[in-house]
Amino acid sequence: MNKFLFKHIDNSGLIVFRIIFGLLCFLESFGAILTGWVRRVMIEPQFTFSFIGFEWLQPLPGNWMYVYYVVMSIFGLLIMVGYKYRFSMLMFALMWTATYLMQKSSYNNHYYLLGILSFIMVLMPANRYASIDAKLNPNLKKISMPSWCKWFFVIQLFILYTYASIAKLYPDWLDTTVIALLMKGKANYPIIGDFLQQNTVHYFLAYGGILFDGLIIPLLLFKPTRKYAFFASIFFHLFNSIVFQIGIFPYLSLAFSLFFFEPKTIKNIFLKKKPFYDSKKVIVPNYSKVLIALSSVYFLIQIGLPLRHHFFSDNVLWTEEGHRLSWRMMLRSKGGIATYTITDKATNKSTPVRMKDFLTKKQQRSATTKPDIIWQFAQYLKKHFAEKGMDVEVHVRTRVSINGKSYENLIDSKVDLANEEWHHFKHHDWILPSK
Repeated sequence: MNKFLFKHIDNSGLIVFRIIFGLLCFLESFGAILTGWVRRVMIEPQFTFSFIGFEWLQPLPGNWMYVYYVVMSIFGLLIMVGYKYRFSMLMFALMWTATYLMQKSSYNNHYYLLGILSFIMVLMPANRYASIDAKLNPNLKKISMPSWCKWFFVIQLFILYTYASIAKLYPDWLDTTVIALLMKGKANYPIIGDFLQQNTVHYFLAYGGILFDGLIIPLLLFKPTRKYAFFASIFFHLFNSIVFQIGIFPYLSLAFSLFFFEPKTIKNIFLKKKPFYDSKKVIVPNYSKVLIALSSVYFLIQIGLPLRHHFFSDNVLWTEEGHRLSWRMMLRSKGGIATYTITDKATNKSTPVRMKDFLTKKQQRSATTKPDIIWQFAQYLKKHFAEKGMDVEVHVRTRVSINGKSYENLIDSKVDLANEEWHHFKHHDWILPSK
């Protein structure tokens, strides 16, 4: 084990990955300002739906979230050039994670991935070459790294892609219902819009997605198939970038290929002046047992989190319980209609709530289809009216459609959601069974 994990290999892949990763962190942060994402998600809403337990995390008042994202973008540039690398990487990781936890209306598995990658990168010796840190402190300069640095990324990616593939093995994906719905919204795209509506294309994308996610890591690891797998990755990720417009993440995914190609190839392409390390020395640090133990715990958590929805009643597509942090990507299309009603306990008078008085359009969509957000909005309404001197019940009537199917009742409208507690590891009986 020690020989495998602590054998030193050339670090060219990690060095180049750091440069690309820092650039992408900058582009994601500053791009969120330029595209209006910060304004729509962080500034315009009266409040945000944070992860339950992190309600204290709310956006800064006024326009200060612009400053927040500018600071994050600066840290991205510092990561790229390798200046005060660990501090810059840690600060970006903390700031990104805070923005991830403070809002769920724009939840995306890719945001979660960037968060955990940022903390992983804090631990990596990624500033040992081609960095300002190494220039200012020559003793820091190294041309090698322990092998575990590479395998940490490989194992993380294997877990991610494997779960993404397995999650697609359900009827609505296999009969292309989901893909057809996703592509329907792209019909107005120039040139490719009509092409994306073809049934043959839907089957290619549905089954190609399963095969790509399930096989890409083994194929990249196997030298005879590596080149072909890389070309397939380019097609897959550029397609996602063009069709789904998901920011930096297709390019981040392509950057991971650096850990699969031979280090000498990476050095010769990107770092031609860098000496190549080929000594293969095994250097076991004093903290090796602690590192192995902590890494084992981390990967057990990564393996366990996506499985937790199996321990809840009913279908995760319906209840959403165990959906997040599970690499369940673009698996369903949900639409809904919701009516929130408050009842003053003192007068027994019931009044419907105008959702647009409290929520943006994007938040309204979440507050009609996602049980945890429905519960959070009920809690918010209870607190809001308590500040006006009213003790209220909050009842919700929702009808939800999944993947274009008939609308069904999601929430038991007889239950006062304002008086219910949230349980992270227990099914909520006020979520009605799916049919």
